[in-house]
Amino acid sequence: MPLIAHNDLPTYDRLLGEGRVILPPDRAYQQDIRELHIGFLNMMPDAALEATERQFFRLIGESNKIAQFHIHPFNIPPIQRSEEALAHINKYYEPWEKIKEDGLDALIITGANADTNPPVRDIEGWKELTEVLDWAKDNVASILCSCLSSHFVMSYWHNSPPTRLPQKRFGIYSHRVINREHPITRSMNTIVDMPHARNNGLSEQQFLDAGMDVLISGEDSGVHMAASKDGIRLVCMQGHPEYDTFSILKEYRRDLVWYHSGKIDKRPPYPHKYFNDESIQAIEAWEAAGAIPETFPEKEIEKLLENTWHDSARAMIANWIGAVYQVTNVDRKKQFMDGINPGDPFNQYQES
Repeated sequence: MPLIAHNDLPTYDRLLGEGRVILPPDRAYQQDIRELHIGFLNMMPDAALEATERQFFRLIGESNKIAQFHIHPFNIPPIQRSEEALAHINKYYEPWEKIKEDGLDALIITGANADTNPPVRDIEGWKELTEVLDWAKDNVASILCSCLSSHFVMSYWHNSPPTRLPQKRFGIYSHRVINREHPITRSMNTIVDMPHARNNGLSEQQFLDAGMDVLISGEDSGVHMAASKDGIRLVCMQGHPEYDTFSILKEYRRDLVWYHSGKIDKRPPYPHKYFNDESIQAIEAWEAAGAIPETFPEKEIEKLLENTWHDSARAMIANWIGAVYQVTNVDRKKQFMDGINPGDPFNQYQES
């Protein structure tokens, strides 16, 4: 949480000049240590539904040890669900109408099932998602979109749909922090790793044409993160900072089993910079032994995997949470704190 400039120590001015968040006492006294209410629209397919919950909840929970977080998961029809997934949603998720009535400080929208890669506007739930976006635009301080939901919002608000990639962008990619002074990337390592798992992509030029700032991008992966010019109201990610160490392994195993069962024609390439030589040898031995799905050496390979992105992911989400906390109202039905300029919330806040 931010420092309070409770005296005239020159260090405060120096840090403020660096773009750090320094609260003047009059602003600090208006704030309470309060809870944040974050909506979580989970559009992931059934197999990843609960895992995605855990991944995002974990990142949010680790982001700050002072603020209290209320995460409100919800779903939208007409996304088709199995009976088991539907039972989970009906028991633990909140109705969309209640979410709207109670209000939110921020909203996270996950990716969705895009195995068949139809045009974004044809994916189930498009119409209902546009209703969520339209409401959130005027009622929450920040919308954080992951992977396909970033493609949704760029298609809907900017008429800028993604294009099909020549090959699935799949694995761990290195990125450079382009804007090091932005509140969401400040104090992060200048080079960060991030998982990607997608068949479609938005180019840097598409984000720039939409009037957004590119925050993190990679030579091999393209843009990972971009934000609206105001810095907070829309944040788009094409990568998956929430992924567990073994998430890509599970997806690769699925694709490889599909190949050996004839469901897909082409053997999937190994994920980019993810497996070491010993892992690849274990996979090749499994294939040589008949590629029986039940004997895939998943547990053996899990022990060989390295996680090079979690610290960066945690810093990124912590910065986003901190930025949201500093501009939102104690009343979660109000979009911003009193006195905040919605078009330039950070400058208004720092100059108070």
